Amino acid sequence: MSDQFLHLRQTSDPEIDRPTHARLIAGDPVFSTWNLEDRDGLYCGLWQSTPGSWRVIYDEWEFCHILKGHSILTQDGQAPTTLKAGDSFILRPGFEGVWQVVETTLKEYVIKL
Repeated sequence: MSDQFLHLRQTSDPEIDRPTHARLIAGDPVFSTWNLEDRDGLYCGLWQSTPGSWRVIYDEWEFCHILKGHSILTQDGQAPTTLKAGDSFILRPGFEGVWQVVETTLKEYVIKL
């Protein structure tokens, strides 16, 4: 495979993480992240979370495409947005709100710093 082509798939063990105690709102969500690209300020891969909710604060641009599951994303002061398989969205720097995973959610992501 060339250096100019990257097939996004779960090919190795994921990094496991959880939201910090200060940001946790409910549940015990577990994050699994497969970072597949990390260079030149660009990050992409797959991310999965089990149910729970936590505060999010974005300092970077992120494109997301939901592959499976059900989440609700609520920007501070705005109405909640339901996210399910097939939905795509962009989070811009400065976004703050709550991410609630209702059903284990898997997404593809591309982050640009």
